[in-house]
Amino acid sequence: MTVHEELDVALRRLEATLKATDMWRMERPDAEAFDSQQPFCIDTMTPLQWLRFVFIARLDALIEVRGPMPAKCDVAPAMEAYLVQRGVRARDRLLIAKAVEEVDRLITEN
Repeated sequence: MTVHEELDVALRRLEATLKATDMWRMERPDAEAFDSQQPFCIDTMTPLQWLRFVFIARLDALIEVRGPMPAKCDVAPAMEAYLVQRGVRARDRLLIAKAVEEVDRLITEN
């Protein structure tokens, strides 16, 4: 399996995890929100909106064109901190963190 195929599987797993933990359903941010220059679009989106509408979408596009992997990916710590701050159940946080860590690992190791 190629790294792009592995990443696709990991992203589908992340999506399924977000759906199973009821973290997938949300409104799409306004078009202007995507113009943010801040990390994770933190000034215009929630971290979960960024994860769904920016991170996953950009990686899906990269997979589609079989583009080069970013040099590094370290999203899991930020997601974990946000989920703790939001008071998400420990079980759900763990499931989401593991799914994001897998994406981070696939990108960083390739």
